[in-house]
Amino acid sequence: SGKVNESLLATYIFGDPHFGMMGWAEETGDNYDLQIATRVHCHAMKYLVDNAPEAEQAIVLNLGDLLHYDSMEAKTPRSGHFVDADGRYARMLDVTIKAMRTLIDEALRKHKKVHVISAIGNHDETGALAVARCLKIAYEREKRVSVDTSPSVFNYFRWGKVLLGVHHGHTCKPDKLPGVMATDRARDWGETTHRHWLMGHIHHASLKEYAGCTVESFNTLAGKDAYAANGGWRSQRSAQCLTYHSEYGIVGRQYVFADMFKEW
Repeated sequence: SGKVNESLLATYIFGDPHFGMMGWAEETGDNYDLQIATRVHCHAMKYLVDNAPEAEQAIVLNLGDLLHYDSMEAKTPRSGHFVDADGRYARMLDVTIKAMRTLIDEALRKHKKVHVISAIGNHDETGALAVARCLKIAYEREKRVSVDTSPSVFNYFRWGKVLLGVHHGHTCKPDKLPGVMATDRARDWGETTHRHWLMGHIHHASLKEYAGCTVESFNTLAGKDAYAANGGWRSQRSAQCLTYHSEYGIVGRQYVFADMFKEW
């Protein structure tokens, strides 16, 4: 019924999309470029939306490293680590923003309101800020869409008795996050009973329950680059839609896997 739907929040979670990364299957096990990134993420979103409940509110969330690099040189901003890149920086921006708009429009197809969070990652410290501002301008006349443009590496969203925190994972360890949330959002912490941190960065799934708060990291749909493949990192390629009830917390979890769209 409509009363139940008004209590539900559908959160579409994409870990570390790495648009602009180049992966060669011969070397890494997966082909990956801007075209593949677009196809996999957009089809995954359509699948998740089709299977999500009729929730009134949705969040479109990327957990950081939406962009694979952060300047005219294909390297990470802090460490200066050179990365395998597909194309030019401007083209990466064009393709990524268009893909993000597709994800948001898919969410609007089903949900009354859509909130957008693009976490700041270690690969895209400035690019993430730019993309968020572009999306805010793109939807400034669409009252159903809100975009988080906070320059903080910590993002928050309150849904009834649920408090969500978003952090990429590159500046703060998981065991510190409950204390960060309790301090940053003291009033919300006191008024909620389900508190959940959503993280990326490590590309693999993990969940740990601390006193008063759960911290979870999520997979990515992206393939591996040579650095990750040679370093021995291996993880499942997936995205999720988590459904939260404003009173009871997580009541649903839907998965989608990159392998489902290999032939598309």
